[in-house]
Amino acid sequence: MDKTMHAEMPGLPAFAEPAAMATFATGAASLAEPSWFNDIYLLAPVGYFVLAFDTTILQMNVVGADLLGLARANPERATLRQFVAPRFLDDFDHLLRRAVNSTDPEQCDLQLLRSRNQQGFPVTLRASADSSGQGVRVVLEPAEGKLAALERSEERFRRIVHNAEEGIWEIDAAARTSFVNPKMARMLGYAIEEMLDQPLIAFMDEEGRAILERNIARRQRGLAERHEFKFLRKDGADLWATLVTNPIFDGDGVYRGALALVSDITDSRASAELVWQQANFDALTALPNRHMFHDRLNQELKKAQREGQLLALLFIDLDGFKDVNDTLGHAHGDGLLVEAARRIGLCVRGADTVARLGGDEFTVILSGLEQASCVDRIAQGIVTQLSRPFALGVAQPSISASIGIALYPADAATPEALLHVADQAMYAAKQGGRNRYSYFTPDLQLAAQARQQVTLDLRSALPLQQFELHYQPIVNLRTGKIERAEALLRWRHPQRGLLAPAEFLPFAESGGMMLQIGDWVFRQAAQQARQWQDELGKGFQVSINQSAAQLRGDTALYVEWLRHTASLGLAPRSIVLEITENVLMDGAARAAERLRDLREMGLQVALDNFGTGYSSLSHLKHFGIDLLKLDHSFIQYLANDSGDLAMCEALIAMAHRLGLRVVAEGVETAAQSGLLAMAGCDYAQGYVFAGALPAAELTALAQRGLPLLH
Repeated sequence: MDKTMHAEMPGLPAFAEPAAMATFATGAASLAEPSWFNDIYLLAPVGYFVLAFDTTILQMNVVGADLLGLARANPERATLRQFVAPRFLDDFDHLLRRAVNSTDPEQCDLQLLRSRNQQGFPVTLRASADSSGQGVRVVLEPAEGKLAALERSEERFRRIVHNAEEGIWEIDAAARTSFVNPKMARMLGYAIEEMLDQPLIAFMDEEGRAILERNIARRQRGLAERHEFKFLRKDGADLWATLVTNPIFDGDGVYRGALALVSDITDSRASAELVWQQANFDALTALPNRHMFHDRLNQELKKAQREGQLLALLFIDLDGFKDVNDTLGHAHGDGLLVEAARRIGLCVRGADTVARLGGDEFTVILSGLEQASCVDRIAQGIVTQLSRPFALGVAQPSISASIGIALYPADAATPEALLHVADQAMYAAKQGGRNRYSYFTPDLQLAAQARQQVTLDLRSALPLQQFELHYQPIVNLRTGKIERAEALLRWRHPQRGLLAPAEFLPFAESGGMMLQIGDWVFRQAAQQARQWQDELGKGFQVSINQSAAQLRGDTALYVEWLRHTASLGLAPRSIVLEITENVLMDGAARAAERLRDLREMGLQVALDNFGTGYSSLSHLKHFGIDLLKLDHSFIQYLANDSGDLAMCEALIAMAHRLGLRVVAEGVETAAQSGLLAMAGCDYAQGYVFAGALPAAELTALAQRGLPLLH
C-alpha cells in the first residue's frame, strides 16, 4: 500500500508500517496464501480485505470478518459485493472500477448488510489496486460517531487481545515488557504481573540473547521481522515460537519499542525434528543412515577438493554376523550391532563420520588426512576392536571385520565411484581371509599387506621370545660413573633381523598389544635392575618408556608391577617410568592423577624429550615428575655459542629449584659433556659414552669404568 493511502486511513495501528504492507503486492494467487497480512493486521481496528476482481474475499482481518459475520478463512468463497445494500451496488461497482484503473486510493460511503433481513450499517470504503494488477485491497471503516467508534474499537480490542489464540507481547525501547496478554503469560507459565517490566532477556538463553541484540538493532531501523525463536518457560522447559514483530515509532519517528504476535510451535517443531531424525539416523545404532552418509560424503568431498586434502572411505562388513543372528536371535544380533557401532566410534577422530548403511554394513569417512598411512592405524584399530568377543548375556560370540579402503582423489573422484571401489576393496579383504583391511589401489594394497604382516608377526613375537632389551648407560657427570640405564626394546625378527622400536611399535599400538609388551618390558627391566644393584651398587636405576595407552591403563597393572618388584626384593624407586610431553598433555588432569598415584607407589617418573612439546617447568610439580630429560636439540649446538648453553643453564637451575634432577640426552662429544657438567647438569646419556648395549656389555663397561671426559 502506498504512503498516501496509509496516511488517509484513520485507526491504522502504529506497528503496521508501510514496509510491511508492501507484502500485499504479490499477485492474487499469493494473496490467497498465509502472509504478513494475517499477522500484522490481525488486530487492526478497521476491516482489511484483499479481493479478487470478482470481489471474492481472499483475505480479511478479525475486524472485517466480525463486521460481515464470516469465518476469516472464508470457506464459502463469499464476495464482498454480496454484502453491499442493493441501492449502493452501482456506487460499489464504480468504486472498484476507479480503484483498478487508478494508482491513488479511491473512497466511497455506502451501506453494508450482514444478511438480507437486517438493517444496513454505514461504512467508508477505501480501495486500491494491488501493484501486481491482480487484486484489489480494501479498507473498511464503520461510519459511526467518533466517541462510539472509539468505544467500539476499544471493546473489540479488549475482546480480541484477551481471547486471542496467539500470544501478544509488547516491549518498550529498553526491551522491557510493557504488555502481555493472558495467552502469552500462559505459554511461558507466568502470571501477567510476573512478566511486566521484566527485560526480554529474562526469558531467553545465551543464544537467544545474542539473536535479540541483532533483532533490536534491526527493529530500530524500522525493519519488521518474522522468525522462529526459543524462549525459556518458568519451569525451565523450552518454548519454541514463531514471532512476527514490528517496531513502534512515535509521531516524531523515535523508536518506542516493538509489538510481537507469538505462536507456540513447540510440538510441531519436535515433530519436525523427530521426522528429520528418523530420516537421517539409524534407529538402532543412532549413527547416520544411508541418506545422511551420502550427504556427508558429498560435503566432505567438496571440502577435500576445495582445500586439496586427502580423504579416505572405509567400507566395513561384519564377518560371521549372520551366524550370530541366526543362532542367538535378532535381539542379540541387534545388541551386537549396537556394540560394534560403539567400538568403531572409539577408533576414529571426533571429526570423522561413522554411518550404518544397513544390515551389518558400516562406513567411515576420514577427512583432512595428511598421508595415506594415517588410515592404517584406524583401520587396524577397527579390525582389532571388532575381533574381541561380544558380551551378549550368557553368550560371548566372536566375529571379525573385512574393511575396504578407497582414497580420494587417487581411486575415485565422485561419491558414487568412491563407494563402489571401497565396496570392491572390502570384498578383496574377504577373499584374502577376512579379519583384515584391503586398499583398492594395488600399490597401496601391497604396502598395507606388508604392514599387516608386521602386525601378524608381532602377535607371535612374545611367545616365541623374539623381544630383547638393550640398555643405554646414563652417566653421573660429577663422578663419571654409570648409575642408571634406559631400557630400549628390540625385536629380533626371524627374516628382517634386529628392529628398532620405530619399526614396529606403531603396529603394536594399533594392534592393541602395547599393554602386553609393556608388561614384559617392565618385568625384564626389573630383573635386570635387581642384578645390577647386586653387581654395581644398590642405587642403580633402570628407566623404561611408557606410552599413552599404558598410562591410561588399569591401575591393577601397576599394582602387579609392585608385587613383582617386591618378589625380587627390589625397591620401587629402582624403576623410572619415562613419559613424553605429548603423553603428559593428552588429558592433563587424568595424567596428573595417574602420575601422583605412581609416585605414591614409590615408582619414579622422568619427563623425556623436554623442550619438544608445550609443557612448562611450572607444571612439572603438579604432574609428579622426578627427573627432567633435556631433548638432544638443546645439546647438539652447545659448543657453538648458539645461546643453547644459556638456555640449558637456565633450565637446569630452574629444575633444581623445583627439586628435579636433570638428564641431558643425545650427548655426542666430550665438549658437550664438559659444558653440561659446568652448567650443573646431573646426568647425561649419548654416544659419547655408549649406544644401546646388551646387558652383559653394559655390566662390563660399568665395571671397567669410563674415562673422565671433562
